[in-house]
Amino acid sequence: MKKIALLFAGQGAQVVGMGQDLSENYPAARALFERANEILGYDLAGICHRGPELELTKTEHAQPGIYLVSWIAYQLVLEACPGLVVEAAAGLSLGEFTALVAGGALSFEDGLHLVRQRGLFMQEACELTRGTMAAIIGLEEDATRAVCQEADVELANLNCPGQLVISGEYESVVRASELAKARGAKRAVVLPVAGAYHSRLMVSAQEKLRQAMEKLAWRTPAFPVVANVTARPHDVAADIQALMVRQVTASVRWEESMRCLLGQGCRCFLELGPGTALSGFMRRIDRNVEVLNVADMPSLEKTMRAL
Repeated sequence: MKKIALLFAGQGAQVVGMGQDLSENYPAARALFERANEILGYDLAGICHRGPELELTKTEHAQPGIYLVSWIAYQLVLEACPGLVVEAAAGLSLGEFTALVAGGALSFEDGLHLVRQRGLFMQEACELTRGTMAAIIGLEEDATRAVCQEADVELANLNCPGQLVISGEYESVVRASELAKARGAKRAVVLPVAGAYHSRLMVSAQEKLRQAMEKLAWRTPAFPVVANVTARPHDVAADIQALMVRQVTASVRWEESMRCLLGQGCRCFLELGPGTALSGFMRRIDRNVEVLNVADMPSLEKTMRAL
């Protein structure tokens, strides 16, 4: 039997309309949207389904919205395939929280509250600084690190071969992008984001997140969940909190994380939540594995046939 690993979407995957057709066709999905509205005390479902885009893009809404739609996708897969055996999981930044909840490290309700708070803390950090991020395409890691050092920015995401993301003060990121292009990058694109995620500009969010996490009951996941910070599975519950606090300012070692899962024998990767970015990364990391996704009705039906 093929070993299945779950992949959970991160911020940036949000799109107006996400989860709407799932809610309209599956009572379980509709119930989870309604439950989330009750827990949070506002109409998150409406923002996911109808926007406006400006509202959905706000970190405080995007993070719980993506978490919720990703969780719903996972629950619908479990409902359709009750015998599904999950070998491991990972999530990109925000998605790591969803992966931990899927592994039983935290309840769905606590996870939803936590990612909402994380979004608020990070939004506050964005407003205190003038930061941004840029995608660097086609430049080697060592060369990109040299550019980061020269421009005083940080390497935020190591997504897959040929795609890295830098983060820092706006002017410094623009300068780093120009340096990267001058040194052979195929593209260097400043991203439309609210701030400099996974950089020192997010440090003000860390202590608030640590305090919020300390109030929750954490458990060791039932299956390996790979940490963004270490590219290794979380070990014991006591260490999860420290790693997730570090994650706010640390690099997301995504390619290494995927190679960790490959090393564990995983050969089927199931991306859950809006978008297909993680599927695209995996195809650039290893084209010989099966990659599936669930974001809406068509992709759910296609994945159910494959599983």
